[in-house]
Amino acid sequence: MTPMLRLLVLTLGMVTSAAAAPSAPPPPRLAIGTARIDITPDGPIRLSGYGNRVEETSQIEQRLSARALALGNGTQPPALIIAAELIGISEEMRDAVAAALAREHGLDPARIAVCTTHTHTGPSLRGVLPYLFSADLPPDQIERINRYSDKLQTRLIEVGRAALADRKPGRLGWAEGQVGFGGHRRVVVNGKWTGFGRDPNGPSDPSLPVLRVTDEAGAIRGILFKYACHCTTLRGQDNFIHGDWAGEAAARIEAAHPGAIAIMLAGCGGDANPDPRGTLADVARHGAAVAGEIERLLAGDWQPLGAVTSASYRRIELDLHEVPDRRELLARTEPEQKQSIRFAASKFLAQLDAGKPLPRVVPYPIQTWTFGGDLAMVFLGGEVVSEYGLRLQRELAGKRVWVNAYANSVPCYVASRKMFSEGGYEVDGSMDYYGWPSRLAPGTEDRVIQTVHSMLPERF
Repeated sequence: MTPMLRLLVLTLGMVTSAAAAPSAPPPPRLAIGTARIDITPDGPIRLSGYGNRVEETSQIEQRLSARALALGNGTQPPALIIAAELIGISEEMRDAVAAALAREHGLDPARIAVCTTHTHTGPSLRGVLPYLFSADLPPDQIERINRYSDKLQTRLIEVGRAALADRKPGRLGWAEGQVGFGGHRRVVVNGKWTGFGRDPNGPSDPSLPVLRVTDEAGAIRGILFKYACHCTTLRGQDNFIHGDWAGEAAARIEAAHPGAIAIMLAGCGGDANPDPRGTLADVARHGAAVAGEIERLLAGDWQPLGAVTSASYRRIELDLHEVPDRRELLARTEPEQKQSIRFAASKFLAQLDAGKPLPRVVPYPIQTWTFGGDLAMVFLGGEVVSEYGLRLQRELAGKRVWVNAYANSVPCYVASRKMFSEGGYEVDGSMDYYGWPSRLAPGTEDRVIQTVHSMLPERF
C-alpha cells in the first residue's frame, strides 16, 4: 500500500469512527418553576444587622425580594428553594412556611428549603437577633416589626406557591467559578482574637457554584448561585434598605437576562467580609464581580443535572458550653461591661427570677438534597464559618458538594473548633445578640459535620 493510499484509508476510518461514536445524552427534561415577590417594608422599621442604629427608616435604596425555584421531573415530587433578602429567619417562620406549602402540595417538608442572603440593611424580624440593640425597643416599633414579620411569612408562602405553579419543561445544568472579594476577617495575634480586619492567610472559600435553568429552546429562565461572604459592604451608619452585594448581583443578572430569576444563597462565610466595603460604589463593584463571573460561565460548558432524588431534614441540638449561674450573670451587669453584655445578662436574670431555667442547647437544622450521584446540596442553619464548608468538601465529594448556610433558621454563629481557643466575636460576643447565655460547646464542629455525613448517601 502506497503512503498516499494508507493516509486515505486512515482518514476514512477516522471519519467513520467519529460518525459512529454516540453523542452525549441531552440534559434531563425537568419541570421547573421560578418566581419573585417584593418583600420591601411599606413603612418605617428598624433595620437589623448592626446594633448602633437607633432610628427607624423608610429610605429605600434597593427594593428587597424573595425568590423561589421549584424542581421536579414527573416521577419525583418537586423540591423547592425559597431565598429572601433578609438578615435571617426564625425556626418558627421557616416551619410555618414549609408546613403550609407541604400541606397544599403534598410535599415532604424536607424538600422545602428557606434561605436568606444575610443582608445587614434589611428589616428587623421577630425571633431573629432579639438582643441586637442592647435595649428594649419601644412598643410601637415592636408592633411594626411584628406586623412586617406576619406579612413576610405570607409573602414567602406566596412566592413558593407561585414557583410551584410556574413549573414548565426545562433543563438544569451546573458549573463553578470563583470571585475573590470575600476574605477572612478575624485578626488573631499570639493565638487570640484581637478584632476584625483582613487576614489573607485565613480560611475562606472563593468558589461560586451556579445552577442554570433553561427552557426547552435554551433560553435562560433562572440562575441559582452561592458565595461565602457576609453582606456587610454597607455599614451601621447606612440606615437605608438595600440587598447589599447579593441584591446587586441578582439585579444585574436579571437585567442582563430579562424574565429570568437570579437567586443568591449564602455559603459558609460567617468569618468573611467583603473588601473593600463602606460605599454603594463598593456594593456595585462586588455585585458586578459576581454577575460578570456568571456571564463568563454561561459562555462555557455546563454539566447536565437531573431532579432532586433524595431529601432529608434533621433538627439536632447543639450544646452550650457552660450555662452561667446567678453570680456570674450579676458580674456581667457591672458598669465596666459592654452594654450588650449587661443587657443580655439582665434578660437572663429576669428569666431566672421568673422561674424559667436558662437554655442549655441551641436547636439547629440540617438539610441535605441529592441530585442523583451528580451533586449533593447541604443546607446548614446559622452563621456558619468557612471551615465547615471547606471541611465538608474535603471529606466528602469535593466540588460535588455544595454547602449553604443561613438556611431554615439563623439561631447563632456556628464557630469552628479552631476558633474556640482564639475566642472573639463569632465564639462569644455574638451569642449575647442572639439571646444565648454561653458559647457553644467545643465539640460543635464535629457534631455538625458527622450529622451531615450520616444524612448523605454513601456515594458522596
